[in-house]
Amino acid sequence: MAKWTIDPTHSEILFKVKHLVITNVTGSFNVFEGEAETTAADFGDAKIRFSANTDSVDTNQAQRDAHLKSAEFFDAEKFPKLEFVSTSFTKTSGDNYILKGDITLKGVTKPIELKVEYGGTAVDPYGQTKAGFDVTGSLNRKDFGLTWSAVTEAGSVVVSDEVKLLATIQVVKQA
Repeated sequence: MAKWTIDPTHSEILFKVKHLVITNVTGSFNVFEGEAETTAADFGDAKIRFSANTDSVDTNQAQRDAHLKSAEFFDAEKFPKLEFVSTSFTKTSGDNYILKGDITLKGVTKPIELKVEYGGTAVDPYGQTKAGFDVTGSLNRKDFGLTWSAVTEAGSVVVSDEVKLLATIQVVKQA
């Protein structure tokens, strides 16, 4: 059994949400961790666990970040972590996989299905074996109690319900 841990200096966890139905606002989580355990060289049987600190949300705008950390969104004080635990990691074709699991956000756990592209495995200049993955998916924020909403005077929704998830993950094989 090989154990791999996320290399946070070569990984990023992003989300995109439509604002006023015309553009996306992009955010990230700056503090996160995760691991995978596998016996298969192609990660085909990987068991994956991931968490992000909700207090580390960053949209490059301090006032919006404070609102996202509040009880109207993540309620970071009461629910400090977003967590994911895989239930399956299945190769679909080539380097493409479907990752299924349970995501817990704001105390609510729901199943989620994510698309994963395996970028390959390489040894870095320091002798560490690393593997890379691009992960995409989406969720409905209201399913997790993130229900704050507003409508403009003209009738436009300020924040969409759908949240697109994008992650670039590099993992390091543990000795």
